[in-house]
Amino acid sequence: MSSALSNRRRKRGFPVLFTLSFLMLVAATGLLVFELISFSQREEQLPSGITVANLNVSGLSKRDAVAEWESAYAQPLTLYYSDINGDHPIVLSPDQLGWRISSDPMLADALASGETDGGFWQRFMNYLLNNEENLSRDIPLLASYQENVLEEFLKDIAIRYDNPPGKAGYDLQTLTTFPGDPGYALDVESAMLAVDAALRNPTNRIVNLPVENVINNRPQMDTLRTMIIDYLDSQGFIYDGQTTVASIFILDLLTGEEINILGDVTYSAASTIKVPIMIDFYRTLSFEPSQEEAWLLANSLLCSNNSSSNLIMQIIGGNDLFNGIQSVTDTAQYIGAKNTYITAPFFLGVEGQQLGSIAAPTTAPNPNYNTNPDTFNQTTSEDMGTLFNLIYDCAEYGSGLITSYPDGEITQRECSQMLELMSANDLERLLQGGLPIEARVSHKNGWIFDTVGDAGVVYSPNGRDYVISVYLWEEAEFQDYEKLWPLLEEISRATWNYFNPENALIEPRGDLPITAQECEGNYLPPSPELVDLDNINGWKSN
Repeated sequence: MSSALSNRRRKRGFPVLFTLSFLMLVAATGLLVFELISFSQREEQLPSGITVANLNVSGLSKRDAVAEWESAYAQPLTLYYSDINGDHPIVLSPDQLGWRISSDPMLADALASGETDGGFWQRFMNYLLNNEENLSRDIPLLASYQENVLEEFLKDIAIRYDNPPGKAGYDLQTLTTFPGDPGYALDVESAMLAVDAALRNPTNRIVNLPVENVINNRPQMDTLRTMIIDYLDSQGFIYDGQTTVASIFILDLLTGEEINILGDVTYSAASTIKVPIMIDFYRTLSFEPSQEEAWLLANSLLCSNNSSSNLIMQIIGGNDLFNGIQSVTDTAQYIGAKNTYITAPFFLGVEGQQLGSIAAPTTAPNPNYNTNPDTFNQTTSEDMGTLFNLIYDCAEYGSGLITSYPDGEITQRECSQMLELMSANDLERLLQGGLPIEARVSHKNGWIFDTVGDAGVVYSPNGRDYVISVYLWEEAEFQDYEKLWPLLEEISRATWNYFNPENALIEPRGDLPITAQECEGNYLPPSPELVDLDNINGWKSN
């Protein structure tokens, strides 16, 4: 019995199948654990196909990846300032600018880019089944620095290497101005953008700084001012002397820039006072001027006829000459000519003329210069320039005098007529004598024994219109026309050349008459009915 059992037990043999199954299970478990460990380790690395800040860091550990981009962006930049002397390399370390990279959020974004829906085990299954998504993503650089420090760094470079253009100059022989020699300068604003781009580039750390040529240091009004003063000195006429004084007011009607050389010194206004007379006459008119009134204006402004000017003031005053004189002075003061007035009628030298005067207003001219101005009739170059500016702005833009009289006492057409009328003042000397023969100038002149003055608007072909007002005084019993008039004309020519360099008068005009051209028979319409204030020279073509 026992022998039979013993035999049966021996017949069962070794459990091969069981053992084999067990070993396979162990192997599978081991393989699973291995793959799980491998996948878990890979989860600690950045996914394949991922770039951070333009750097390929896929497969790197978090620590190595961070070290990779922080090292790349810590490399210094080389800036090149190139000029006529060659290339000047300048090294700039990002640390100098307080460069900081926000690595933590960049790393988190990179790791998150490898995650898919389904969590860890879903990703593990995709890994085992080789069904993972092929990624191709870039995580942008997150960095900051102190832009103000960079700006100061670049400005310091500019100070060291920039070559400013030469100062504008002038030529007293031709009375022309010219720009300074060209230079070059760093474009700091563009350079900041270029450096910023290089700071954010891990491989190209070179910046060619933008250097611009500065080729036109255009003459400014100060250049013209200095040239005029130097010219007067060269002619022996001291503009601020004790026996000679020059006052010059020039206004750029395009930019508003001005030159004011002793513009607040008072002079005998002489016939230039007829400009405020004309303004006040237009102000008091309820309708456009009649032919007789237009004739009076033409005689007053073109021929400087004193009796016509007195009659205009009498009309202004309601047939009272002194009321009219008061009105002209009040108007001049009101619209900004604070040192301008007339207090008596023009002396006609005829028997029976009514003489007398009104009280002069309180003025505040420059007390340091005395040109012995007419007690009854005074102005300054600044005041007269201001009046022409007001008329021009009124005619061109509907402002100026219109703004001074917003209730319609002055219209844009009236201002245009004022300038049109004075454009026919063709005496061929003074301001006009310093301009090309075809140039348009609306002006009013005046002179007595020791003073000459002329003021007006010059229309430049290039659109750079300007106001110019010049008064010259020399202590004398009789005016030296051969000295003062050419001086005023050369001041006019210098100013024209400044505003019109492309059409400059290199030499004084040689076609000027010895004295002013006579008005009657030349540029005064021959009869009242031919005076057209909208086309003052129209009669010449009839």
